[in-house]
Amino acid sequence: MGENSQQTLRANELLLEAIRSPEQLPMLSNADWELLIRVARRVRLLGRLEADLSSAGLLDKIPAKAADHLRASRNVIQHRKTLVTWEINRILWALKGTDVPIILLKGAAYMMAGLPPAPGRLFADVDLLTPEGNVSEIEEKLVSKGWYKMQLDPYDDRYYRVWMHEIPPLRHRERGTEIDIHHRILPRTSRLKPDPALMIGDACPLANSQLKVLCPADMVLHSLVHLFLEGDPVEGLRLRDLLDVHLLLQHYGQEPGFWEGLVPRAKQLGLARPLFYGLRYAQQFFSTQIPESVLLEIRGSRPYWPVRALMDFLVPLALLPGHPDYPKPRASVARWLLYVRSHWLKMPPLMLLRHLSYKAYLRFRGINKKVDLAQLDLRQQ
Repeated sequence: MGENSQQTLRANELLLEAIRSPEQLPMLSNADWELLIRVARRVRLLGRLEADLSSAGLLDKIPAKAADHLRASRNVIQHRKTLVTWEINRILWALKGTDVPIILLKGAAYMMAGLPPAPGRLFADVDLLTPEGNVSEIEEKLVSKGWYKMQLDPYDDRYYRVWMHEIPPLRHRERGTEIDIHHRILPRTSRLKPDPALMIGDACPLANSQLKVLCPADMVLHSLVHLFLEGDPVEGLRLRDLLDVHLLLQHYGQEPGFWEGLVPRAKQLGLARPLFYGLRYAQQFFSTQIPESVLLEIRGSRPYWPVRALMDFLVPLALLPGHPDYPKPRASVARWLLYVRSHWLKMPPLMLLRHLSYKAYLRFRGINKKVDLAQLDLRQQ
C-alpha cells in the first residue's frame, strides 16, 4: 500500500472512530487531533464531535487548541439554530389562519422534534413540505410578509416549477434566511415516485404547534433519499446524512413496531432500494444495530451483484473525506459518477442530457450563480 493510500486510510479511520467512540478522543495525540479537526471540518462534523464530547463531560480532557476549534463550531451552530428557530416562528406568524399541513424537513425537523441528529448539526435554511395545491397560497402569504422570490434565469425558474419537487427558494428581505417549499420529496420526473399524499397524511404533529414532522419510517426514508439522490459532484455523498440515518435508526428502533413497519413502508413508497443501501452502509460505517429479520426482509430489494459491487466500491470513496494532503483522483471520479447516477434516477435520459449539457455550457462560459456571503460561515465548518 502506497503512502497516499495509507494516509487516506488513516484519516478515514480516525474520523469514523471519533464518531463511533467519542469517549476515546481524549487519548488522541496532538498530531491526530490536527488531522481529525481538518477532516471533520471537511465533512461538517466538528459540531457533532463537540456535542458528543460535551455530553460526556470530556471537552476539557482534550488538547486546548482542539477544544477551541470545537467550541467555535458550537458557537456557529448555536447562532444558526437561533436564526432558524426565529425563522420558523416568523413562518408561523406569516401563515397564521392558513389551514394547511406544514411539515418540517431535515435539520429543522430534527431540531424542533428534539431528535438525536440535532445536537451539533449544521444547517442553513428551513425546508417545508405541504400539499402541491397549497404551495401557491403559502408562497403568496410569505411574499406578502417580507420574503421575496430569488432571481433565477428563465431556464432554472421553469426547471423548478415544471419538473422539480419544490419551488425556487424564498429569501427574507432583512434576515437573508431562506425557505424551501416542497410538495414532494423527489422531482416529478424521478423514477422513484413516493406518494407525497401518504407522507403528508401520516405526518406527526409537534406539541403545541401547527407544525408537523414526518412519521418515523418516513423520516428515515427521506434522509436516505437526501443522501443517495442529492449527491454533489465535488463534495460527494454526505457522511453527516448517513450519520443522521444511523442516529434515527438507533432512536426509533427503541419504539414498538418501528422495525416491523420500516420495510413495508419503504416498499409502499417505492423506496426499498435506498433503504437497502442505507441499512447496508449504516452497518458498515457506524455498526448500526439492525434486527436480522429486517436485513432478511430487505434482501429482496437489493440490486444484482455487479451493481451492488460497484456501489460498494464507489460509496466509500464518495462518502469519506480522505486525507486533505493526499487527494485521490478516483474519489473525485466516484463522486462524479454517483452525482450522475442521482440525476439518472431523477430524470429521463434525454432530459438529463439536455440539462447537464446546459449546465456544462454555463460553466464553460464562466456563468456562475452569485456567491451567498451569508453562507460562507457554513462552508468553513
